Amino acid sequence: MTRGYQTEEIKEKLVDLLSNSKTGLSGLEISERLSINRITATKYLNVFAAEGLIKQKNIGNVNLWFIEEGTEKFRFPEDFFKVKSKYFEHLTARKEKLAYNLVRNCFHSTTQPVKIITEIIVPAIQSVYDIFDQGKIGKSELNFLEKIISNSIQIVNLENFEIDPKKNVIAISADHQSTLFSEAASASFHADGWQVYSLGDMSSSIDVLFDLDLQKFLTKVWKPGTGIMVIVVFSSTEESMKFFAESVNSIKLKSRRSLYLAICGDMKKNAEIEADLIDEDLEAILQWSQTTFESSVS
Repeated sequence: MTRGYQTEEIKEKLVDLLSNSKTGLSGLEISERLSINRITATKYLNVFAAEGLIKQKNIGNVNLWFIEEGTEKFRFPEDFFKVKSKYFEHLTARKEKLAYNLVRNCFHSTTQPVKIITEIIVPAIQSVYDIFDQGKIGKSELNFLEKIISNSIQIVNLENFEIDPKKNVIAISADHQSTLFSEAASASFHADGWQVYSLGDMSSSIDVLFDLDLQKFLTKVWKPGTGIMVIVVFSSTEESMKFFAESVNSIKLKSRRSLYLAICGDMKKNAEIEADLIDEDLEAILQWSQTTFESSVS
């Protein structure tokens, strides 16, 4: 991940500095208090502003810098439960900007960005669907909250991480309700250094030609001898789970390469579904995928 120690140190000092200033500070004041030259300070200020950490206001003839609303420092792993609750509060209160700022703050406060997905966002996805099933929110509000969660995931997904070309994964959502979980998994794999191909909701592709279509895509994105490929299918129904599993398994039968299938969903005990891994827990799938990769190169 492209995040130098000096950048993180300056960021932490800047948050402290601006948090204690109600009237804002000029670039010159910031450079003096942080003991860095003005050109360097300007570079960092522009970067942090683009990240949504700080903002600039023109007051008279002076440009002043302020901390963005909701910005604060967290100490992880201790603060994960606190942040999880706060994120869900912002979400259900429809405070979109505060939800995004909270995710950004977390990203700036931890060296384990995957945990932002697994400890904060995934629980929020499940909680939102629970309150929808309970009739506490309607379809319109559900769609709005899904959009906020999806955008929150992209905050992590759009960051730069060092990618290993030998670690490849295709994420498939078998139905609409599994789409956010698939997006969350894609961001998690990306943060763990995987080359990710997120196909989104593929429920409209359930037909007899899907395995041929997927095979064609696979040959374009995964070259022979280039590490492993894990196909992860997210599904909330047994029927769609079975269809995609059978499609992937038909491809596996024709391939001698390191191709693996993982299913994420609640599978009934009597369901006859074949996969290398079936689990409801995203973290378990991430860990299994990494272990499978390490075994393939050892």
